[in-house]
Amino acid sequence: MSYVDEVYEKVVAQNPSEKEFHQAVKEVLDSLRLVIDANEDEYRKMALLERLVEPERVISFRVPWVDDKGQVQVNKGFRVQFNSAIGPYKGGLRLHPSVNQGILKFLGFEQVFKNSLTGLPIGGGKGGSNFDPKGKSDREVMAFCQSFMTELFKYIGADQDVPAGDIGVGGREIGYLYGQYKRLTGLYEGVLTGKGLTYGGSLARKEATGYGLVYIVDEMLKARGLSLEGKTVLVSGSGNVAIYATEKAQQLGAKVVALCDSTGYIYDKDGIQLDVVKDIKEVRRARLSEYVKAVPTAVYTEGKGIWSIPCDIALPCATQNELDLEDAKTLKANGCFLVAEGANMPSTREATDFYLENGILFMPGKAANAGGVATSALEMTQNSERLSWSFEEVDAKLHDIMVNIYAKVADAAKRYGVEGNYVVGANIAGFEKVVDAMKAQGIV
Repeated sequence: MSYVDEVYEKVVAQNPSEKEFHQAVKEVLDSLRLVIDANEDEYRKMALLERLVEPERVISFRVPWVDDKGQVQVNKGFRVQFNSAIGPYKGGLRLHPSVNQGILKFLGFEQVFKNSLTGLPIGGGKGGSNFDPKGKSDREVMAFCQSFMTELFKYIGADQDVPAGDIGVGGREIGYLYGQYKRLTGLYEGVLTGKGLTYGGSLARKEATGYGLVYIVDEMLKARGLSLEGKTVLVSGSGNVAIYATEKAQQLGAKVVALCDSTGYIYDKDGIQLDVVKDIKEVRRARLSEYVKAVPTAVYTEGKGIWSIPCDIALPCATQNELDLEDAKTLKANGCFLVAEGANMPSTREATDFYLENGILFMPGKAANAGGVATSALEMTQNSERLSWSFEEVDAKLHDIMVNIYAKVADAAKRYGVEGNYVVGANIAGFEKVVDAMKAQGIV
């Protein structure tokens, strides 16, 4: 049995029921076989893969808080500090009922390679809770965040672990978390990113993941003599990533015709009116079904089905495994020729294999959505320097980072004889830097 297969079997045996983590590890290790097989004796002796797939630290704790009725509630809290070989742990906090240790390990593992691809000195981590902020009052969200940080603060710091936002964690939640961290430690430092502009946040952070996604799509198209001008685009989700991917795609001449949320999707053949979406989602925190009240020519459909709409480009920006094999086949049949992931692992393994086997250009999330964490690292830099850069400065740096990520991914795929396979390219390019750092630092 090969070293890759041995390690994967150990992961499954030692982490039962963590299917998302199994999926992420298998996808990465399978695409790294070209590198690992060529160095098998060295890597096996160092137990390099065993160390790569095992988090350095997993912190689990209870989060008690009091709701508006005076009832005490208890949630589970986690922080997975996966790999610090190239810098302090960096990765978001997710607040969603689906959160468990396995999902956070999958996200933390992916984050290691994503952060490596940015070229910035940040390791990989992830955290969160099964708390659901939807339907909660501001006071309830504050009570939860303060309790959560009362335990988490012991394990994080500007040079140790720098969390950010993720699903369910926006500006409101980051503010409450940061306020409690400062209250407990007395430190005013860059320990959380995605902060408000009045207390150390960075311009363009909110837009970064969506903008970065479109910048890398633009590079994929340019490499083939194409552009976004006139292309029809589907974007799943309706949070920050989806909204600002839509915004940048529209700025570059594409027509985004659909968005969705957890209840259904909207189709606007004339192109999504983003000001309406921003009002619904960013101001009123309402359901996307409200869109058709403002734009009666649009169509709202309950449930899943956004991928059935004909398009040139699909940008899944909602959540893991939202796009399966049947969706991939439908996209292909309806003319889609490019898929790039704005979310973390939104395509199932079967869908990913279908893209690669059927000529669909595909950029995995660890490369395509790295703009968010890259700009978080730029926020850390601004905090360390006690400076604030302009929107244009941050956006220009983000653009350069995404151009460089595309170049690294394309180069790695070409070097290993699989030109155009960006899954292999992204994993190899991220892996090489992390492994070099791990080898240099000894058995730790």
